[in-house]
Amino acid sequence: VILESNSISSYEDCKGTADWLLAQTSVRPLVGIVCGSGMGGLADMLKDQVAFNYKDIPNFPQSTVDGHAGRLVFGMLKGRPCVCMQGRFHLYEGYAIQKITLPMRIFSLLGVETVILTNAAGGLNQDFKVGDIMIMKDHINMPGFAGNNPLSGPNDDRFGVRFPCMSDAYDRELQQLAVDVGQELGYGDFLREGVYCVLGGPSFETIAECRMLHKLGADAVGMSTVHEVIVARHCGMRVFALSLITNKAVMDYDSEEKANHKEVLETGQHRSIQLQKLVSTMVTRMEYNNTNA
Repeated sequence: VILESNSISSYEDCKGTADWLLAQTSVRPLVGIVCGSGMGGLADMLKDQVAFNYKDIPNFPQSTVDGHAGRLVFGMLKGRPCVCMQGRFHLYEGYAIQKITLPMRIFSLLGVETVILTNAAGGLNQDFKVGDIMIMKDHINMPGFAGNNPLSGPNDDRFGVRFPCMSDAYDRELQQLAVDVGQELGYGDFLREGVYCVLGGPSFETIAECRMLHKLGADAVGMSTVHEVIVARHCGMRVFALSLITNKAVMDYDSEEKANHKEVLETGQHRSIQLQKLVSTMVTRMEYNNTNA
């Protein structure tokens, strides 16, 4: 089934999907939110919800991972029209990289201006603790080095330019807003910032790999987000991303620690309320910034 659905979707396909969705909800979202592992609760905060199962949406891929629900939810977050992905797609599920990032194309055609992405990640920075929330300020795209980039193939100028800039991928104003809101909410002790490195997965990293990534300047490592960021930026949307540090990467051969997905989901539940509060407060402030721009 997955292989069958791996053909690259054209602009017309994406437009068809966006129009299909817009015909069934009066919400015109300005903010798109992608929920990471165990963080689907963000979507539950939306008022006046209209939800679609991924399997019912034309051309849409389907999620196969625990902790990822597989629903697209439209609604109002503190008075701001939003669309929320509960469940995302990963390279390790066997999807073509263009399929994983298809929702970003659809977000853009729905009228979304700002994308907020969350993920669960392993901490490489030795100062990070489990439960820290890291504001992503930059990324290292390992699959991209190997030629696996969501923009590979013909470029459609209606989406964006052939060679998009990535040095400004993560919106600096939104990063500052997150720091300010975090301080106000009393999250200063566990709010960090850093560089996220994406790998293909699904196997967790070896000790040697963790040491290498740390030397290269990565603070956290995970299996998502970066592909979506590239496509969101290609479409001209502003991007803000958060990593929840759900486990510490094993850097020492004498360590008895082992990474596991259960630990990832448990940390997600523990911090998810604070994460939701941070994101929802940011959404209201973004509106405030825009109306006074």
